[in-house]
Amino acid sequence: MEKVILISIDGMRPDGFLNCGNPFINDIMANATYTLEGKTVFPSVTLPCHLSLFHSVPPERHGITTNTYIPFARPLNGLFEQLKLAGKTSAMYYGWEALRDVARPLSLKYSAYISAMAEEHVDDRLTDLAIDRINKTKPDFVFLYMVDTDEHGGHGHGWMSEEYLGCINKAIANVKRVYDLFHDEYTIIITADHGGHDRTHGTTMDEDMTIPMFYIGPRFEKGKVLEKSSILDIAPTIATIMGVPFAPEWEGESKA
Repeated sequence: MEKVILISIDGMRPDGFLNCGNPFINDIMANATYTLEGKTVFPSVTLPCHLSLFHSVPPERHGITTNTYIPFARPLNGLFEQLKLAGKTSAMYYGWEALRDVARPLSLKYSAYISAMAEEHVDDRLTDLAIDRINKTKPDFVFLYMVDTDEHGGHGHGWMSEEYLGCINKAIANVKRVYDLFHDEYTIIITADHGGHDRTHGTTMDEDMTIPMFYIGPRFEKGKVLEKSSILDIAPTIATIMGVPFAPEWEGESKA
């Protein structure tokens, strides 16, 4: 049975990834099927983007276009719900409270939230918690969300600022911790939800809409560059890897 760890680094632009100064980026690209030209959805805002990631439909279909959640007008299963129906166990570790709505109640077996507004370096602590949980019970699917890049780096100091690049450097260091421990047991997927410009995001500018995406695991060719990839493809790809049916409404295509 194949298992997956999904890591979302909020607001990470491809050029931010390339210029963050962490040498592990070279290992990521060498071992992954990847793109530095992936596309997110509009509006390029955190909650709509993550709801599209997990439900494989654009915001005009799930109906959330701001960072305030409202119930879907039409019922739609996301990845967490499909995994639950298939008897899989899921875990989620996140630093922004609004993200709790990407998973319907009762679809998670394990979760932890630490507010990025209340303390610094929550990405490190969330990574610690995810690692501890994986070591203890090996959940089938683990979602680790890193928020410092967006909250403290992009909005706090500006996209492509020294502070922003430093936040990506730290996020990649956490990715390395997860990779070193678990890449033999789990497929690891690394993505961003959106990019950013100046000290904001949410537009159709390339800086906001273009994201890096990396797939590392036995189903993926090392060093292969994807010609076309969307954030809508992530849920179908994970479902394929884990042998779980797609929800019929999903629009993305599997890369596995």
